[in-house]
Amino acid sequence: MKEFEGMTNESLALLYVGGNNKAFDELLSRTQSSLFAYIMFVVRNEDVANDIFQETFVKVITKLQEGRYTDSGKFTFWLTRIAHNAIMDWYRAQKSERIIDLADDNDLSNLRGDRFLDTFRENELVNEQVMSDVRRMMESLPAAQREVVYMRYYQQLSFKEIAQLTGVSINTALGRMRYALLNLRKMTREHHIELAMEY
Repeated sequence: MKEFEGMTNESLALLYVGGNNKAFDELLSRTQSSLFAYIMFVVRNEDVANDIFQETFVKVITKLQEGRYTDSGKFTFWLTRIAHNAIMDWYRAQKSERIIDLADDNDLSNLRGDRFLDTFRENELVNEQVMSDVRRMMESLPAAQREVVYMRYYQQLSFKEIAQLTGVSINTALGRMRYALLNLRKMTREHHIELAMEY
């Protein structure tokens, strides 16, 4: 909405607290795509992701109305923290943090398709396949490891920020990343996957 152009998310949150419901609509439209992508990446189930997304925004509205938000310049960080807690609540309700089984159609050994005459297109296809294989392998990691990898490589967060968001020490966040990388390396060896990008 043009009336909110140039306003920060933090300012919109405070406007909403002050009674401006349109400010919340703008805040929702600005943040919903990236927040849903984060939740979906961690839980890997669209129905569950939708439930957690809605629960997150119910908690956001409640916290805002109760005056439990102060403008620290980090609204997105605060929002992601609430989503993280909602995800962890869902996992606790499932009573498991297990390695997720690969689906039957998840064949990691099939890296390259037919040969193409066009070298550029071939390289592009190889790179797409490499990224696809990386995503598939990441999906087989335990949720805590998958979440740290996502936050580090897709959201570009520091380990300090990851630790704060997930409520663990920096050493635990680093440990989860270390185990995630070890697991990914093990999978590449087991499935004879080459993850080199072509240029």
